[in-house]
Amino acid sequence: MNDRATHTLPGSPQFPTTRWTLVIAAGDPHRKESRSALVALCENYWYPLYAYLRRRGYPADQAQDFTQDFLIRVLEGRYLDRADPEKGRFRSFLLSSLKFFVADEQDRQRAQKRGAGALVSLEFASGEERYLREPAHEETPERIFERRWALAVIDRVVEKLRLEFQQHGRPEHFDQLKVFLLGRSDAPYAALASQMNTSEGALKVAIHRLRKRYRELFRQEIADTVADPAEVESELRFLAAVLTGSVSS
Repeated sequence: MNDRATHTLPGSPQFPTTRWTLVIAAGDPHRKESRSALVALCENYWYPLYAYLRRRGYPADQAQDFTQDFLIRVLEGRYLDRADPEKGRFRSFLLSSLKFFVADEQDRQRAQKRGAGALVSLEFASGEERYLREPAHEETPERIFERRWALAVIDRVVEKLRLEFQQHGRPEHFDQLKVFLLGRSDAPYAALASQMNTSEGALKVAIHRLRKRYRELFRQEIADTVADPAEVESELRFLAAVLTGSVSS
């Protein structure tokens, strides 16, 4: 599947872009495509930032304030002048920009109440519940951020798959097959095939296709967060290492 799309920008000829390329251009108010792309990325990947701040020791309410206010500023075009496509990864840009923001904000009193004028919808209540389930062992804020980023990518891809099944009128099939995505299922093929009213051979084909589509969507999601398609492979390897715990601190 092609992980690049063609967008027409005002006053410009058509050219192939990734979502991250549009984010780089988000400071231009005439480029509405970049704005919507940036909103989507912030809504999908705010939790790793929140978890990073909580692991840094900020209380929940302050971490919520920082996360919300930081993303509002990003969406207003601030910090985008620091976005460097040579560095390639949207997650790296977000985390480094957050660090700048927190350093600037620690000694300031914010007059605006949390949530007023918010430009993104963030589920902070569920975010704090998720954070409280984080491992209790010592782990750096950066490692928490990287692992939650990797898991957010997986969540996004699984949700896209679920929606595809739903659009084809087979949401129950996805619920039955999704256990095969991220590991081996203990469910016997024969029993599951009978439950799905299909043959064991057809079930194996369906599982193979599901995993193939999962890999395609995963690569597409990664491509949206790097500036150069050549970086997709290294990002895939990095996120896999993060999830297996083989990345050194």
